[in-house]
Amino acid sequence: MQRQNHFQKYKDLRQKFTRFCYESFKYHFEGNTLRIEFVFNLGNEYEFRPTHSLQIPKNHHYHSLSTADLDNFVFHLGMVELVSYWKASCAPQVHIKPFALSAEQIEWWKKLYFEGLGEFFYLNEIEVHLTDFMQIYCDGAPLLPSASTNLVSNSVIVPIGGGKDSVVSLELLKQSAMPVIPFVVNPRGATLETIQQAGFTENDSILTRRTIHPQLLELNNQGFLNGHTPFSAMLAFLSILVARVTGAKYIALSNESSANEATVAGTNINHQYSKSFEFEQDFRKYYQSYIAPDIEYFSFLRPLTEIQIACLFSQFRWHHLSFRSCNAGSKENIWCGKCPKCLFTYILLCPFLSATRLHEIFNKSLLNDLELKPIFNELRGKTESKPFECVGTIAEVELSLQNAQPEYFTGVLMADISATETSKNQLKKALEEWNGEHFLPAELETLLQNKLHLCSN
Repeated sequence: MQRQNHFQKYKDLRQKFTRFCYESFKYHFEGNTLRIEFVFNLGNEYEFRPTHSLQIPKNHHYHSLSTADLDNFVFHLGMVELVSYWKASCAPQVHIKPFALSAEQIEWWKKLYFEGLGEFFYLNEIEVHLTDFMQIYCDGAPLLPSASTNLVSNSVIVPIGGGKDSVVSLELLKQSAMPVIPFVVNPRGATLETIQQAGFTENDSILTRRTIHPQLLELNNQGFLNGHTPFSAMLAFLSILVARVTGAKYIALSNESSANEATVAGTNINHQYSKSFEFEQDFRKYYQSYIAPDIEYFSFLRPLTEIQIACLFSQFRWHHLSFRSCNAGSKENIWCGKCPKCLFTYILLCPFLSATRLHEIFNKSLLNDLELKPIFNELRGKTESKPFECVGTIAEVELSLQNAQPEYFTGVLMADISATETSKNQLKKALEEWNGEHFLPAELETLLQNKLHLCSN
């Protein structure tokens, strides 16, 4: 992705718009749907009203919650939503009106915004420092975390993105003793098909719809600042709200250890920051201290790498033609065959699926497309940065290529790739790895270890 120097624009916008305000939030129930609206204000000139609509099926009744509890959960969802709107001007002052945050909480949020917008600052060539890129000040009374346990089941909520990772989580967690509840934000073809192929229906699942206020899109068209925001952080706060209203104890994400690698080598800039173990650890500490100490949020796949997940996914053949990881083709529910996500997914599956099968999935041979050479080089670490997408590590891309099934080596992109006995041994070792940095409950750790053992033999 090409960088553009918008540092002067950044300085000009901060001078013109000195304050961004989180004005208020409101919510109400319509049957089994919780509707939420936030109100943000930029310099008393622009107003934003993003919404969430949280639909709970009839067989997952709303758990009884106090107004104070719901206020806390919804307020915090607004805190993570505001970053998408703040970034349009990067106003130096952020005014939080609904409730007060402690000094420790303010520092936590500043870190999330700073690290979560690392890609945004980098691609816009904006030089910022954690200490002074924004100042947060608050009105209102402080919020207190839930004082009592409101959980009614040991259910596990599983966010579904439609890619291979959430497929693996959903299929394996079905085999646990915990009742599984699929959870989808803005349902689309691949997410709904993942649920259906796993044997669930929409009535078994929680579907939410999140809207971006049109005013933000208009500002983007006018040339205000734009770029990547930490979507997975929003998902984290939304998922604990879902857990609370359904009474579920567990939330199992599908973020792997590969997400910890920086996108730009030698820096902390990581497209997947809010999927990293660092964020997971920080988030758990925050919500358990300030929101709800009794919910267990973790990434089920954290002990694994992308290459291990690809190996496991290859066994779930009934998902092969319906899963999608391509952002460019998501609206049409297709693989575009031209982007980093398509090429990365293709490469990761080369050791485990035949060329015929991958052609069925992608409708082309990606390793025979010379136009993909620049992306191919980025994925292999031959450029300044990896693609700014959710892709795995440079090492596992190389290992997957070296261990591709023989028919792939005729591809034009494979000219300098060769299979060796050493690379075969390295793959075997890679499939046996286990990252001990995770928060899995003991029974789920055992389940995942057992399934990984089957894959590595």
